[in-house]
Amino acid sequence: MGFKMAVIAVYAAIIAFIGITNLKKNSSFGDFFLGGRSIGPWMSAFTYATSYFSAVLFIGFAGKIGWGFGYSGLWIALGNAFVGVLGVWWLMGSRIRRMTEELGVQTMPEFFEARYTSPKFKLMASMAIFIFFIPYTSAVFMGLSYLFQSNFQLPYTTALILMGGFTALYMSTGGYRAMASLDVIFGMIMIVGVLTLLAFTMKAGGGLTHLTASLAAIDPKLTTAVGPPGAWPLFCLVFLTSTAPFCMPQLVQKFYAIRDDRAIKVGMVASTFFALLIGGIAYFTGATARVFLTPESVPTAFEGGKPLFDALMPELLANIIPDSLSVLMLLLVLSASMSTLAALVLISSSSLVKDIYQGFLNKEASGTSLALFMRGASVFFVVISVGLAWMRPATIVAILGISWGAIGSLFLGPFVWGLFVQSDTIHGRGAMASALCSLALCLGLYATGTSSPEAGTLGMLCSLATTPLFGILIAKE
Repeated sequence: MGFKMAVIAVYAAIIAFIGITNLKKNSSFGDFFLGGRSIGPWMSAFTYATSYFSAVLFIGFAGKIGWGFGYSGLWIALGNAFVGVLGVWWLMGSRIRRMTEELGVQTMPEFFEARYTSPKFKLMASMAIFIFFIPYTSAVFMGLSYLFQSNFQLPYTTALILMGGFTALYMSTGGYRAMASLDVIFGMIMIVGVLTLLAFTMKAGGGLTHLTASLAAIDPKLTTAVGPPGAWPLFCLVFLTSTAPFCMPQLVQKFYAIRDDRAIKVGMVASTFFALLIGGIAYFTGATARVFLTPESVPTAFEGGKPLFDALMPELLANIIPDSLSVLMLLLVLSASMSTLAALVLISSSSLVKDIYQGFLNKEASGTSLALFMRGASVFFVVISVGLAWMRPATIVAILGISWGAIGSLFLGPFVWGLFVQSDTIHGRGAMASALCSLALCLGLYATGTSSPEAGTLGMLCSLATTPLFGILIAKE
């Protein structure tokens, strides 16, 4: 226990040091938010990929999806790597960087305003980012708190407050350049961590053949191409988590800050490999949870004989990883989560400060004052997110699903069509109508009992279809 605490203390000190040393380098909003648009390929690759994955993957998704879908959950890993990473970098990376420079914009809401000549769209986008990133951030805090609860026997609330306080301190100092620098370190820790996890999972299970036979003995469908829940739920999970990155502000922002097209080409290959490795091992390990965990052997992971999905992966890690290496698993999930938290807090804060405050309340605000307000907004956003995480309103998968689904439903069609098509049929009134209609569909389906991945998928499909359709049916201003 003492060794774990010492390692975590050193880890936290390194993060705090890098954040503080970058404090003086962030004299303007552009420095704080985009690192001066000078981030190289390796930093960009690591910061994109590490922002994609977090405790939501390792604690929430790997456990619940692995338990329910078995090996077929690996389709999600493949979709994430080849669509959510390779597809986004290849199809959109250079275009996003060039168009945002041409339009002179620094945030996604500013892009919508400039592309569609619509301040209303900017205001709606800003409010949506702040509101729907709160549950996403809360889900990450929940995953980390469960992990610290399992490793240090801390009360959930205590772990949550510690993580929230540290995140607020880190994000109120460093900014994007510090975040990108740390993401390289985080990424290396994650690579070592998942390879270690894979090795000990194989060892504990007697090799791939024995693991597969054990899963098949529980339910033969757990080792087939489509797991027990069926093809449609699996498709929704793949589509939601692989297509939403085409319009998720915390991922799209990476291309605003990247140096040039050469950096995009290098970063595309590196981030795809990273995503394939991290996602593949996470979902494979999650699928083996049924082999290692039962109500009799690990009662803390079950209630009334049914699995507590958010507790499965922490208990699995505790059971198959030697105590001497358990701190590495802790660093694995912590590294993934700190990167995601930093990206979410940065984007949410910018929606308040740059898009709403400067955009509508004080257009003459200086870059120095915006950078200062960003720090305060970061703390404010963390406090709200920690409060929601303390309430634990649902499972991590459900919370993430509705957050990604809502943002994807609002932005996917207007952003993708607006980026690629310069036509009178793609205009502001049609795009806003599509965004609102798709969001209403997503939230309405969720409110009436549809699972969040299904609701999000249908909302995003609606967004892609209705953006050009409404552009034809609704007159341009």
